[in-house]
Amino acid sequence: MRIEPEVLSEAPAAPQPRSTRRAVAVALLMTLPVAGLLAFGFTRNPRALPSPLVGRPAPVFKLPLFAGGVLDAASLRGKILIVNFWASWCYPACYEEAPRLQRVWERFRNQGVVVIGVNIQDQERPAREFIRQFGQTFPNGMDRTGRISIDFGVYGVPETFIVDQEGVIVGKHVGAVPEEWMVEHLQRLLGR
Repeated sequence: MRIEPEVLSEAPAAPQPRSTRRAVAVALLMTLPVAGLLAFGFTRNPRALPSPLVGRPAPVFKLPLFAGGVLDAASLRGKILIVNFWASWCYPACYEEAPRLQRVWERFRNQGVVVIGVNIQDQERPAREFIRQFGQTFPNGMDRTGRISIDFGVYGVPETFIVDQEGVIVGKHVGAVPEEWMVEHLQRLLGR
């Protein structure tokens, strides 16, 4: 006796209700722009945070210096400023850039360039140790109230701004500032 396999026939799929198709279409329409934005974001340099201050006058500030006295940025008009925001707890980026800032200071200080270190969200003792460790001789002070970093729109440390002889911010770098970036800006501003 032969046993025939049982054949099960599937019932035709019920058509999807319009509301389900519409929900899927809406979900796709909402997901695609977000996915596109994320894909675009991954192609961007995370260090290239736009600053609304680039092209505008730099905030004027007074910075109490670790070495004593107060640096008044208004008195530096006519000089090129490199304003670097840093902290002793900012490892490794602040530690990477510290020797670069000192080298640029030594190379350009007699050409009308002033490097200014603005220590933020830090404690005085480790900040002073950081300056000593890296042999920094350029003006350095602590922004105790956070006012200077707020005025510059600082997101975090390190961030570095280049201010031209007219007091206008012409460049901003987020992260450990490359020496080449500073030198290129300085040479252009010095007319070389």
